Amino acid sequence: MKVSFVSTSAISQTLRYQMMRMQSDLLKNQEEMTSGRLADPGATLGARAGFSFSMSREIDRLKGQIDANSIAKNRLSSTQDSLIQLSNISQELLSTLTAAMSGVNDTSIVRSGAKRTLESMTSVLNSNLNGEYLFAGINTDVKPLNDFTDPSSASKAQFDAQFLAYFGFSQNDPAANGITAAQIEDFLDTVIQPSFMGAGWQGTWSNASDQKISSRIAANETAETSTTANGAGMRKLAMAAAVLTEFLDIPLGDEARQALYQRTTGLAGEAVSDIASTQAEIGLAETRVQDASERISSQIDLFKTFIYDLEGVDPYEASTRVNELLTQIETSYALTARIQQLSLLRYLP
Repeated sequence: MKVSFVSTSAISQTLRYQMMRMQSDLLKNQEEMTSGRLADPGATLGARAGFSFSMSREIDRLKGQIDANSIAKNRLSSTQDSLIQLSNISQELLSTLTAAMSGVNDTSIVRSGAKRTLESMTSVLNSNLNGEYLFAGINTDVKPLNDFTDPSSASKAQFDAQFLAYFGFSQNDPAANGITAAQIEDFLDTVIQPSFMGAGWQGTWSNASDQKISSRIAANETAETSTTANGAGMRKLAMAAAVLTEFLDIPLGDEARQALYQRTTGLAGEAVSDIASTQAEIGLAETRVQDASERISSQIDLFKTFIYDLEGVDPYEASTRVNELLTQIETSYALTARIQQLSLLRYLP
């Protein structure tokens, strides 16, 4: 029978290695106890870890989609607020014209209201969010509407040129006092309306694009998440306010003035209706974006459930393992201290 010698150094070294292993296990179990998930899914799950990682990447992608939807939702919300302002502006002009049609002959009040409408409309349509113009369509870096009240603007220059070409004199010419109701109606029908409702609007009044922003709100769903200053309601409101501002600066006769009021009242009423339709479109887009985000959130919750089923750790079990390891480590420290105290020098005389 052979007796093998074991030194205190070998025992101490073995305990040291065991201590390092237990400390590593302790860190891993403490992490699992805190997070409620496996510290190293790859080592624990093996081949199934790929499925877990794929779902984690899908969750990150879906969260990015929700963030994109949030941007679109903010743009739609701000656009809706601006449309409410436009609706109020057009209704205020309509009320002013209705009162004028009922016998209020103070043209300065109507002209002042029309000019205020132009100024307010320009301010609203040129509003922006995070540096992007809301009513510019896809031309988000371009100011949508030119200011008609600015004498140097392209829209004012166009109107003056059209007036001169049709009547043969400018608005401030004394001959303008003799403009008849028939002339006003024909000028609006043959010159102004085609200009505002046709190609003359683009480039002179508006710099916006007809194309709206289209956003992907889900994997297989897109939605238009903006509107444009080229909408019919905006054109009609601008047309009514512009002709009132220009023609009421001329001392028109009663018949000519009534013809002007009647025509612009109709335009203002149509503008109210068209802007309301645009509000409905934006509201529908808001609902679609919200619904898409809610569906995506449900998908994320489902993926998280799958991941937890794979990687989840019972925190009570992890806590028990941590306590056991702490006890073992303390015991190992005590044994190491006792072994280190063993020495032949203690037994030599």
